[in-house]
Amino acid sequence: MPQVVRSRIAVLHGAHPATPLPQRFRSLADRAAVEVLHRAARVLVASLPVLTDRLVEALYEQEPGYRAAIDSDRAEVWQEVHHSLRHNVGSLIQPREFRDAAHRTSRWIGEIRAGQGVPLDAVLHAFRMGGAMVWQDLVDETARRDPDDVRLLVHVAADVWNFVDEHCGIVADAYRQAERRLSWRRENQQRLMVAALLDGTARIADVCEAAAMLGLPEQGRYAVLAVASAPGGPQQQGLARPPLNLPAALAGAAQDGSPQTAHDGQTRRDVPPHAAPDGQTRPDVPPHAAPSPEPGGRPHSAPSTAPLWHTGPDAAFAILRLTGGPGDPGDPCELHAIADALDAPAGTRAGIGSAVDGLAALGDARRLAETALRACPASGGTVLLDEHLPDALVVSSPALGSALADRVLGPLDRLDPSDRDVILETLTAWLDADGSAQRAGARLYCHRNTVLNRLRRFEQLTGRCLTRPRDAVEVSLALAARRLLGT
Repeated sequence: MPQVVRSRIAVLHGAHPATPLPQRFRSLADRAAVEVLHRAARVLVASLPVLTDRLVEALYEQEPGYRAAIDSDRAEVWQEVHHSLRHNVGSLIQPREFRDAAHRTSRWIGEIRAGQGVPLDAVLHAFRMGGAMVWQDLVDETARRDPDDVRLLVHVAADVWNFVDEHCGIVADAYRQAERRLSWRRENQQRLMVAALLDGTARIADVCEAAAMLGLPEQGRYAVLAVASAPGGPQQQGLARPPLNLPAALAGAAQDGSPQTAHDGQTRRDVPPHAAPDGQTRPDVPPHAAPSPEPGGRPHSAPSTAPLWHTGPDAAFAILRLTGGPGDPGDPCELHAIADALDAPAGTRAGIGSAVDGLAALGDARRLAETALRACPASGGTVLLDEHLPDALVVSSPALGSALADRVLGPLDRLDPSDRDVILETLTAWLDADGSAQRAGARLYCHRNTVLNRLRRFEQLTGRCLTRPRDAVEVSLALAARRLLGT
């Protein structure tokens, strides 16, 4: 066959023409070698079922990556191997007729094995094993028919092995393309699942699947961290979240192969994933954990304590896995330690909600984190909701908070702004000092009597009595409303 002796240079450089180009034989020896190759290949075509049985058995014994697939469905693997051998051996005899079909078969195998999670090295090894077995059978058949013809096969040996290498390249390309598609699809599913959990719209029936997909315990303890830039501050485009250094215990180490960088609206672990379409996830795998396979053979994310990030339109959210579980409250100081250890750039606002039990409660945890974020000062900082519950009450109902501020502090607005600000500053310092005029005066660099005089003036203007508990509570909440809501 003239076309079986192809240019070695084109194969080495990866160039494969769309159709085989006719070539003249280089010598009479080449012509004779091709005739010998054709005769032997026709015998192999006639005995393909036996050759397929031998190759499948060899794969089972020598390639661990195929062993599970053969145990699961030996007939399916047999058909795959038989299909590939039929087209590839046929290409040795009739390249024009079989070349495109052989390429399609190799691409199909690469895609199928990528979807089943068979390692690429195992797939390439299987192709090379098949090539070696076919070549050996060609040599054996030629030796059986006429031992003197074996030497002629040397003239086409390089071409046959270039053919094997060509198909290994086709398989590898198809495998990697399928792997990228599967990775994107899996990460997009994870992004949608995380979004549903944080929105509180995930179905109860889906929570178990979400736990396996994200590598998180269904009944664990969680909190949500919300992060945003200061209002009016510079926005950083292209980041899934503002820069933030989490405590080392939460940062984790990424060990899976998920994509790295992401765009708005994406989900990721604290270690940033590589570039991929919208909606990437980065599960981080601890050294002791091994991923469990999905029904299709792809691994689920392995368990991890590293935060799982998701970017919303106004803030980024991190799911924090805490210690403890059902019936175990865990470390009560854990959230305090996380808040103290956060290292955020100037102007970044961070809010940490209260702990909740179970993945199904992440919607509540997100709302608590958003409340804590709204209680953050406009200039930036970190607010732990459990330590700022009065502020949370105010921002949870802005209309009522504004009404309270107007009712309690409204009379001060008739004063000169500088006088009003002095009274409000003194009142705030006195409340922060637990009602101690002495300590408030030290903060304001004035005498305690000056503090008391300003407080009496406030009482006269507003009709409030700061020694009455109810009035003191209303004044404190009104000050918080004015500070947080800008009323």
